[in-house]
Amino acid sequence: MTASRVLVLNSGSSSVKYQLLDMADRSRLAVGLVERIGEETSRLVHEPLTGPGAAGGKRERLGRIADHEAALKAVAAELAADGTGLDSPELAAVGHRVVHGGTRFTQPTVIDDEVLAEIRSLIPLAPLHNPANVTGIEVARTLRGDIPQVAVFDTAFHSTMPEYVARYAIDAATADKYAIRRYGFHGTSHAYVSRATAALLGRPVEDVNVIVLHLGNGASASAVRGGVCVETSMGLTPLEGLVMGTRSGDLDPAVVFHLARVGGLSVDEIDSLLNKKSGLLGMCGDNDMREVLRRAGEGDEAASTAFAAYVHRLKKYIGAYSAVLGRVDAVAFTAGVGENAHQVREAAVDGLAELGLALDLAANAVRSPEPRLVSADGARVAVAVVPTDEELEIATQAYALVTH
Repeated sequence: MTASRVLVLNSGSSSVKYQLLDMADRSRLAVGLVERIGEETSRLVHEPLTGPGAAGGKRERLGRIADHEAALKAVAAELAADGTGLDSPELAAVGHRVVHGGTRFTQPTVIDDEVLAEIRSLIPLAPLHNPANVTGIEVARTLRGDIPQVAVFDTAFHSTMPEYVARYAIDAATADKYAIRRYGFHGTSHAYVSRATAALLGRPVEDVNVIVLHLGNGASASAVRGGVCVETSMGLTPLEGLVMGTRSGDLDPAVVFHLARVGGLSVDEIDSLLNKKSGLLGMCGDNDMREVLRRAGEGDEAASTAFAAYVHRLKKYIGAYSAVLGRVDAVAFTAGVGENAHQVREAAVDGLAELGLALDLAANAVRSPEPRLVSADGARVAVAVVPTDEELEIATQAYALVTH
């Protein structure tokens, strides 16, 4: 029996998202989430999708789950109840989402003690994410240390950006000393969607130039030439770039100095302001695009302004990346907002006919879980809606690494 299953783990500070996939046919065997780890009200939701366990449907478990070790043991128990436990000989690898790989990790990597130590050393670059990623790896290694644990890095897809793109225009010695450069994030999503867009067009990925717009609560854009990222909107951290749910995106750096000198805010207060209290939330009090759209539709001025700012930033990046790529074959919308908010797609494309973009408004208004084209017939540049699948991308990369 050839082992073909991959367990994908996405460990957050108080949560673990997971999926078990069979790479023989790229099917999902189970999906689940453990949330509020460490609280009295911890919750585990497990859904077997195939096999005998699927007949019972989704299962929910409430009650304290003390830490990530307890969480992963609980996940293992749920999988075992379905006959797909971690002790299965069919499990080929565990794939871990790791947010920051710095300049060291530009490909999926089998984790050993040295690799784990290097991921720990990158915590200052991703203090909110890498510690939880490390914890998930440590626990998984104790549970199944005999099979490969593979790290797949959010930053890796963007490591192909030219040096003149990745460099900030600051003192080079200072930048090198503190590892200050543009890394980019959401890389697994951008990689998956850029390839899926080429497939949707029926063309080899090497022949397709695509602008990917990953629009969730966090949002980022990328310019992908022939499957290779040449520019992305996020930078040293996920704060740079587009207007997001709670993040400001692009900002004059002197705003930070002004808030410190004139406003008397501390560095931590400014950090919290720009990352957690800005973007749509800061402008109108809501970070859920559905609510912003509802309020704007009712004439709410703050919501209308926030939506206009969000769309304006999108247009700027579409225009900029059109210039970077020279030739654009498709603009692909993905993630929660990109896939579901047809008003965002319509507003972002409106007025860009000179760039070759035009929508079929009826097609754009249809909601579907399938990848699809929503551009008008005859438009020079395709507009695509491509549901992202970061878990499948992680599983694909992990499985390819351990079987080749």
